[in-house]
Amino acid sequence: MKGRFASKVYGRRCSANWRTLPTMTEKTTSISDISDERRLTQRTPVSVPVKVRHGGNEHSGLTRDLSSTGIFLYSESGMKPGSKLELVIMFPPGLGVGAGGWTLCEASVVRVEKSDGKQLGIAATFDRVEYLPEIG
Repeated sequence: MKGRFASKVYGRRCSANWRTLPTMTEKTTSISDISDERRLTQRTPVSVPVKVRHGGNEHSGLTRDLSSTGIFLYSESGMKPGSKLELVIMFPPGLGVGAGGWTLCEASVVRVEKSDGKQLGIAATFDRVEYLPEIG
């Protein structure tokens, strides 16, 4: 009866091969297999100098990775999650933000990690990215 109903609704019979479907004993993806990754875009490992302005002070830093939506950098500047930053970064081409070049970014700190030495690891998302004009 089901076969005739399906052929009336869809105009042809559907022939599922039940032997090729996974059984309950086969490994399938579960919720625990899904990563805790929350980034919108893949970060690219890249080490470029960055100027960090936070709380009226300016510090130098170095990126660990970078994407069109965020950054992870190392800096001696102490800050907390939620802090607002101004960053000047040389964006390499190929990150999905144009041809690359010097940028002025406004960012929000989402995570601060202790690292070796006196530098801190800082993860931040970009709130605004503005390309600076080339001089010369």
